[in-house]
Amino acid sequence: MSKLLIKNALVINEGKQFLGAVLIENELISQVFNQQNEPLPAVKNVLDADGKWLIPGIIDDQVHFREPGLTHKADLYTESRAAVAGGITSFMEMPNTQPQTLTQKLLQQKYDLAARKSLANYSFYMGASNDNIDELQKTDPSRVCGIKVFMGSSTGNMLVDSELALNEIFSKAPILVATHCEDEQTIQKNTAHYRQLYGENVPIEKHPDIRSAEACFLSSSLAVQLAKKHGTRLHVLHLSTGVETELFSARASKNKLITAEVCVHHLWFNNADYQQLGTKIKWNPAIKTANDQSTLLRALLANKIDVIATDHAPHHWDEKQNSYFQAPSGAPLVQHALPAMLELHQQGKISMEKVVEKMCHAPADIFQINKRGYIREGYYADLVLVKNNSAWQVTKENILYKCGWSPFEGQTFQSKITHTFVNGHLAYENGKFNESKLGKRLFFERV
Repeated sequence: MSKLLIKNALVINEGKQFLGAVLIENELISQVFNQQNEPLPAVKNVLDADGKWLIPGIIDDQVHFREPGLTHKADLYTESRAAVAGGITSFMEMPNTQPQTLTQKLLQQKYDLAARKSLANYSFYMGASNDNIDELQKTDPSRVCGIKVFMGSSTGNMLVDSELALNEIFSKAPILVATHCEDEQTIQKNTAHYRQLYGENVPIEKHPDIRSAEACFLSSSLAVQLAKKHGTRLHVLHLSTGVETELFSARASKNKLITAEVCVHHLWFNNADYQQLGTKIKWNPAIKTANDQSTLLRALLANKIDVIATDHAPHHWDEKQNSYFQAPSGAPLVQHALPAMLELHQQGKISMEKVVEKMCHAPADIFQINKRGYIREGYYADLVLVKNNSAWQVTKENILYKCGWSPFEGQTFQSKITHTFVNGHLAYENGKFNESKLGKRLFFERV
């Protein structure tokens, strides 16, 4: 039996900080110690954390790893590797690949690919369309994270715009429904307006006016209305506006039927950054105003927003160099999401306990993931060690995404991820990977 003791760590878990140790036996956490009042066992293999922060592995509930069909942008191996380097030990991947994941057979093929390639733990969403309700109803709630509904056409064009289809999905879904919310008619109206003004040369700064706050609110409010009507377990992805936060209640995530997510880029950037970064920060939904940015953070701290995720969506650099309409939306983020949130902590904007709650505990609670998201005895040893006050800069040389670029390039972060454990396996240590073991499929404890 393999045993490893991590000692002298500042454990940050379940709203508390303490000097502690964790004993890993094979894949699981067998004991958690408070070193101030508990003796440590004699173990041959010991890792002295030397005061580093020890947190649960990050669970990212929204990524696009582009496989199958779009592997010139990214693939399950490269992006899971970047995720592990960024402290993300589990991910949930979206269905707008090629082919789109609209059948159970295609869904299983993605699981089969991940079982051969992913360094992190994984789950995949079943994709909804206007006419695949029969396939959706076959989804196994214990083995699949959720059903993804694009209530707005984003990359991949999986728009679900039929009122009948939406009511069927919300009333018959056997599992959590996760939504991308932007009203398509509003976007098309705004697009026509700005095309008339600028032709094909619309400035990137107009992106948040085209994919506007109104478009987001109309769609999010419809999703919430449908969920309340049908009693659906709803998770609204990537809120980007302050007005949308009023749709959600300030309660513990595990006690809600309707929950919401914010992405790191909507907390970090605002529309003033388009001038310097251009299409590097073209996401859907769009990054909006500084007021939206600050309201999202306040809503997060007040527990109206439940989860922090990435919406990691890489594109080839050449694709992003096109004009506004031709440049695809999305950017890579999994390697730099936790460092960015740690930086916001350094700036006094969010506590470490809240970062851990929103990136680890809440995703585990909302999706009811089996034995992950917490530092608890009997749970999988998905763990991350962070060295505080250890400045480093994002450069092309240390970017691990297959696309080779990041909107954070040139940014200096004050905190560094030094160790990432996936199922008790030390997968990443100070810039080096041990790829002898792969991640596991996530399972869900749903009633």
